[in-house]
Amino acid sequence: MSRLWSPLVRSLIPYVPGEQPAQRDVIKLNTNENPYGPSSKALAAIRAETSDSLRLYPDPDAGVLKAALAECHGIAPAQVFVGNGSDEVLAHVFNGLLQHDEPILFPDITYSFYPVYCALFQIPFETVPLSANFEIDLADYQCANGGIILANPNAPTGRAIAKNAIAQFLLGNTGSVVIIDEAYVAFGAQSATELVDRFDNLLVVRTLSKSHGLAGLRVGYAFGHPVLIEALERVKNSFNSYPLDRLAIAGAVAAIEDREYFEATRRKIITTRKRLTSRLEALDFEVLPSAANFVFTAHRTCAAAVLAKALRDRAILVRHFDQPRTENYLRITVGTNDEVDALGDALTEILA
Repeated sequence: MSRLWSPLVRSLIPYVPGEQPAQRDVIKLNTNENPYGPSSKALAAIRAETSDSLRLYPDPDAGVLKAALAECHGIAPAQVFVGNGSDEVLAHVFNGLLQHDEPILFPDITYSFYPVYCALFQIPFETVPLSANFEIDLADYQCANGGIILANPNAPTGRAIAKNAIAQFLLGNTGSVVIIDEAYVAFGAQSATELVDRFDNLLVVRTLSKSHGLAGLRVGYAFGHPVLIEALERVKNSFNSYPLDRLAIAGAVAAIEDREYFEATRRKIITTRKRLTSRLEALDFEVLPSAANFVFTAHRTCAAAVLAKALRDRAILVRHFDQPRTENYLRITVGTNDEVDALGDALTEILA
């Protein structure tokens, strides 16, 4: 039946998400989910919304969510766009802001959905190599381009770019949109959100999936100049006018307003990241400095593929990127202290 496909479909190589195992008795450190789950206030808000009102469409503008995000981050609601997870927001960004004659730029090692979107929307792109230490050098992006997208912290490396460095770069790149993908910013990086008032070509994309333990609810958003936001709204309303349902809007607003819970779980993850790094380094792993809720690590003598399989045999899942430059690295999500200790014990056994 593939003879019925559009020609574009034949050329697509879809993004491959991290494994979601059917069994429950595994330690899942492969998809960067928050180990502490959502705020109890968010769960209560979701339950309260499960009423007869579900027969009605949600607010297509998600006005209460935009207002909550604007208040939390000190910007205007007109500077906020919301969507069904940051992946959908990014899809609208690629479609609405990055289709130009010049190629867009992003790192050679980064979120692997970026080249997938380029293929889907037929956008020319060029990858810029990370440094030998897996860092983004913004000087390498000072050239003609149709847009730039940078994950900060970068994935899967976890390395971050300082906000001042981003601001300085924006001063020299005024002719194209710069997208800062902040999916993991809550765990130690500096957000570029406060720069959106200074630079009309900056768009910051974020998600509640990792920071607020709501990966299953699918809520993403973007901050930028109202003109950029209008472009995204035009694309969204030409594709799906109701991307966020009533449960997602209610849960997201409650999660954003529960700052105490967010700060508590964020601090726990940062503390456990240090614990994980220490365990790995004691076992002769090299661990890159991470500002995310995961670490990127390589053992000095044992191959990553061997370690990933041996861990899987012990019901512990980690992510192995079998690509040039990353084939010997594992990306390991920061779980609870107990999960990190179980991982350390398993690696000790394997390496022995």
